[in-house]
Amino acid sequence: MRRYFGRKAKMKIEIITIGDELLIGQIVDTNSAWMARELTEYGFEIVAITTVGDNAQMIEHALNIGFGRADVLLLTGGVGPTKDDITKNTLCRYFHTQLVFNEEVLNTIHAVFSHKNLDINELTRSQAFVPEGCTVIPNKVGTAPILWFERDGKILVSMPGVPFEMKTAMIEEIIPRLQQHFRAETYLKRSFLVSDISESALAIKLSDFEKELPKGLSLAYLPSFGIVRLRLWARGKEHAVLLQQQAEKLISILGDLLVAEGDAPLEELLGNALRKKRFTVSTAESCTGGYIAHRITSVAGASDYFKGSIVAYSNEVKSDLLHVAADVLEKHGAVSRPVVEQMASSVASLLETDCSIAVSGIAGPSGGTDEKPVGTVWICTRCNTAILSKLYYTGTIREENISRTANMGMLQLLKMLK
Repeated sequence: MRRYFGRKAKMKIEIITIGDELLIGQIVDTNSAWMARELTEYGFEIVAITTVGDNAQMIEHALNIGFGRADVLLLTGGVGPTKDDITKNTLCRYFHTQLVFNEEVLNTIHAVFSHKNLDINELTRSQAFVPEGCTVIPNKVGTAPILWFERDGKILVSMPGVPFEMKTAMIEEIIPRLQQHFRAETYLKRSFLVSDISESALAIKLSDFEKELPKGLSLAYLPSFGIVRLRLWARGKEHAVLLQQQAEKLISILGDLLVAEGDAPLEELLGNALRKKRFTVSTAESCTGGYIAHRITSVAGASDYFKGSIVAYSNEVKSDLLHVAADVLEKHGAVSRPVVEQMASSVASLLETDCSIAVSGIAGPSGGTDEKPVGTVWICTRCNTAILSKLYYTGTIREENISRTANMGMLQLLKMLK
């Protein structure tokens, strides 16, 4: 293989995901996003991401297009035991070869099934047939093998579509092999989490900064439901000093808009802040239905600081469990400052936490009024005796309103802790 590639050769990669379920939206393609992010961190250049269905002609067409613009094609999907998994047969035709039985692959399948206490059937056993002439890389956590092809100085790697299997293959096998044959430029970046400003307003604020960026440096905007993450980046370690200088300049311009530096999500930043102060937190959620608690507990080790949540979706639960006064609910309505303040105080008292987040709002698409339209949300955050209550208008789309409310709740408490 090294007869094709020198250590100084640069590499362009295209990612191709295969499956009808991706095209019809039955399954969201998370594989290509993860692969692109991981490969970029290692300094490789992604030139395209393509999705095709379980159709041999379309797969071959995608391979022809891909090899026209990339040195390496990374495929995921279409290599399982079912009849609609056609990638192996398509690759045989493409590389003018045939399927042959591979004893090592069968042994791997036996090991995986033995560990799970399952019996191997005819369809599973068929995965031990692989294209003749390719390099077969064992799948350490699944049954479908990883297939590595070379042709005319280019590489194609076919992997399972199961995310855990793909990630294991990429980290332990594929990326190390690619690094042996190609030179990857050092990828340099600094990330900044910004709040309290829209993406467009932020772009205006930073317009002069962007115009004056030295050659080789770029600034990317990554908005997400009430927050914006900025990424200042460059390729090549020769830009390290310039990147540091521009990062310091950007920090100065952002001022109080800067929440944190780095790529950590809000729930992780909040967890770190709570752990640092040795504080605990609980949530009382109405319109988010427990989503804030879900986000907080998605971080490993959240049990260090998170005690629990009360999802008080109805007024009865607000009254019976969180002791929100009936006259307060009647006078001000569930979506109001007095209600979220009582919710925040009660959940902190009931679950014995130092801090709490309480939210109540109208997620939509119905339920709004002239006085309180869809997207009206009250958030109260409490830290010991300090209380902060704020009114937000999150929009008209239910899913976005829930995500934005969760972000704003965690962000509000994070700022209190700082």
